[in-house]
Amino acid sequence: MCGRYANARRDADLVGAFGIEDVVGDEPAPSWNVAPTDDVRVVLERAPREEPEERPARQLRTVRWGLVPSWAKDASIGSRLINARSESVTEKPAFKAAAARRRCLVPADGYYEWEKLPSGGKQPYFLHGDGVLGFAGLYELWPDPSMDADDPARWWWTFTILTTRAGDALGHIHDRTPVVVPPAMAGDWLDPRLTKVSEVRAMIEAMPEPVLEPRPVGRAVGNVANNGPQLVERVEL
Repeated sequence: MCGRYANARRDADLVGAFGIEDVVGDEPAPSWNVAPTDDVRVVLERAPREEPEERPARQLRTVRWGLVPSWAKDASIGSRLINARSESVTEKPAFKAAAARRRCLVPADGYYEWEKLPSGGKQPYFLHGDGVLGFAGLYELWPDPSMDADDPARWWWTFTILTTRAGDALGHIHDRTPVVVPPAMAGDWLDPRLTKVSEVRAMIEAMPEPVLEPRPVGRAVGNVANNGPQLVERVEL
C-alpha cells in the first residue's frame, strides 16, 4: 500500500510539470509527510460545469486523501479507501465509476515504505525518481447530506491512489507500489471522455514498472506530526 508520501513542490512547479491550465483554490503548504485525510494538490481534467460538452481543462485542485464514493452514507469510509488495487479497480463498487470518468494524477516527490528487519524492527525507505512523479489516482465528489443542496461547500472532493504489484527492484521492501503514470500516458489517463472500461483496463495494464530509488530514512516519518525536509535524508538503522 501507499500510506505516506511527500509533495514539497510549489504550485508554480506543478503548473509547468503537468501543463496546468486552471489553478483552483489556495496553495497548500509543502509537506514531506502527507498522510491519509490530508488535503493535497491533484491534477485532473473537467469540462466547465455549465458547459459539459466543452473541452475539459486541466486543473490543479486541492482534494482530500481517502476516497468517499458518491453513494456513501457518511464520509468515514474515506479513511479506509486511501488505496485502490489496480487489478480490480474497474470492478469494485467503490472505484469503478471513478475509474471510468474521474481519473487524476497525484504529484509526489516520492513515497515511504517500511521494510521488516531481521532484528524485528522496520527500516523506513523513501522511494523516489529523478523528478516529480504522477501517481495514478481516482477522485470522487460526495454530497454532504447535512448541508443545503444549493451550498457549493457540501461537495467533498476526495481521492485514492492506485497500487500494483512491486517488481523485483522494490519487492524486497514491500509487495505493493503506487502506479506511476509516465508523461506520455498522462493525457489519456486524465481524459474524462475516455470512459470505456476495456480501454481503461488496457491503459492500466500498459503502465510500465516505475524506476525508483529506495533511500533509507529515519523513523521520524512514522509520526504524522513530524514534517520537514529532514525526513527524506539518508538514515540507516
